[in-house]
Amino acid sequence: MGVDVGLLGRAAAMFAVTNVDDLVLLAVFFGQAAGQPGRRGELKVVTGQFLGFAAILAVSVAGALGAGLLPDGAVRWLGLLPVLLGLRAAWQALRQDDDEPPPAAGVAGIATVCFANGGDNVGVYVPAFAATGPAGLAGYVAVFLAGVAAWCVAGRFLATRPGIAQVLARWGHVLLPVVLIALGVLILIGAF
Repeated sequence: MGVDVGLLGRAAAMFAVTNVDDLVLLAVFFGQAAGQPGRRGELKVVTGQFLGFAAILAVSVAGALGAGLLPDGAVRWLGLLPVLLGLRAAWQALRQDDDEPPPAAGVAGIATVCFANGGDNVGVYVPAFAATGPAGLAGYVAVFLAGVAAWCVAGRFLATRPGIAQVLARWGHVLLPVVLIALGVLILIGAF
């Protein structure tokens, strides 16, 4: 049994586009951690990020397993969720509704911010997870956890380069709606 490279690519792309805003938050958190002695602050950021994202994955997997109880052919209609989320994100981008990241203190604060910030990702992940089998689900989870590690490294890198973080903060809101809507359409037409 071989590795489904297409699935891994889709999982990596889905993780990246649904977590662009999270990358900016990580850069901010790592910037805050720079003022703490040693690497304790950075370890708190990484631990909090993994805990928060693990909660998002747990909710998404549970939702996908529950979606398995739906009648045949109904799972693809869950693609409406990312389309609606994409439309909402586009509306917010048009309104220029830029929220400042809430302050985070310690591991629990960072995990909470991660979960709250990525809570809308559940609406994207559930239909994609539900449309794939157990091996595909395991592939998504593995790629997403590797993505969290990569995001932590990238967030730390960005924390030392404020110009890059400003570009992500400025254009991430444009990319997100387009990708969410495209992802929803792909789920609706059965590409997942």
